[in-house]
Amino acid sequence: MPEKIVNLKQLSECLGLSQTTVSRALNGFPEVSEKTRQRVLAAAAEFNYRPSPSATSLATGRTRVIGHVVPLSFHRMINPHFSDFMGGASEAYARAGYDMLIRVVREEEEESVYRDFARRSRVDGVVVHGPLVDEPRIPLLKSIGLPFVVHGRGGGEALDYSWLDVNSRGAFLRATEFLADLGHRRIALVNGLETMNFAHRRRQGYETGLAARGIDLDPALITSEDMVEPYGYRATLQFLALPQPPTAILFSSVLPAMGAVRALSEMGLRPGSDVSLLTFDDRLSFLQSGAASQSADIPFLTAMRSSIWQAGQRVAEMLIHQIESKSEDAVQELWEAELVVGRSTTPCKELSRSLAKEVS
Repeated sequence: MPEKIVNLKQLSECLGLSQTTVSRALNGFPEVSEKTRQRVLAAAAEFNYRPSPSATSLATGRTRVIGHVVPLSFHRMINPHFSDFMGGASEAYARAGYDMLIRVVREEEEESVYRDFARRSRVDGVVVHGPLVDEPRIPLLKSIGLPFVVHGRGGGEALDYSWLDVNSRGAFLRATEFLADLGHRRIALVNGLETMNFAHRRRQGYETGLAARGIDLDPALITSEDMVEPYGYRATLQFLALPQPPTAILFSSVLPAMGAVRALSEMGLRPGSDVSLLTFDDRLSFLQSGAASQSADIPFLTAMRSSIWQAGQRVAEMLIHQIESKSEDAVQELWEAELVVGRSTTPCKELSRSLAKEVS
């Protein structure tokens, strides 16, 4: 077995070429002939040569690292949605030979971290998570010249940057109209934080859907918090205590929908039979397809479904292409959610006033 060559100098001496030529051949520079390139690649494979990350960075001007900056805010971005997105992204990074760097920072430090990334060439690009309605990171990243792709979209109409988003407005318009067409007139919304642009758009879809079916908007049937299971539990109990409780509830995530199932169970009620539940489903990997058991063919929860794992893969692919092609053209993808009808929605059955008194 040939002796392993552990550095560029030894490989160059073996080939009788300069270190510069070998480095350029390994990194795909066009001025190296194809014949020389193939000779260098064959020798590198024979001797199991692996360039050091620092050497590769010097030769190509790239670190092969993607940055993810996560602010420590009250709604905590590190949650099952973030974890599944990162799982999908990591698959794309691994295929392309990239690593990821996750920085968790206080919100007031976020801008300085991005500037440090650009100034010290710490990463080749970044993914922007959880864009706000009024999103300050997009103009910042454009001004410092750091490649980026947004998972979601910022507010406003000047969308001259790369992003991938789900059509939240369209999904919740369709979901609201679906419930209204089942005869529901009291439809509640358990939304995410409405400073986040996805939640803002989902509320717009919900309100448009109500208006399209001639249903008056009732502020008592709308709530907005961080999307966790206890939130759905509390919100459902609060809705059921109203003098006129909702007959259907629309959720921005399967996590609060799970809390609603728990609340209904404690009240001796059944999803679908007593209160219809419809949720947005990111197809989180740790859940099969809902908050409870399902039959072989029909899922438990009716859902607007779109995989956040697949979104992570695609955002990573978009950013890698932007970095490697050095393209400044914006790539924008708007995904449509799929309506999957399960057993948690049925035609409207009015809850009795006695139930409202019982839970008040």
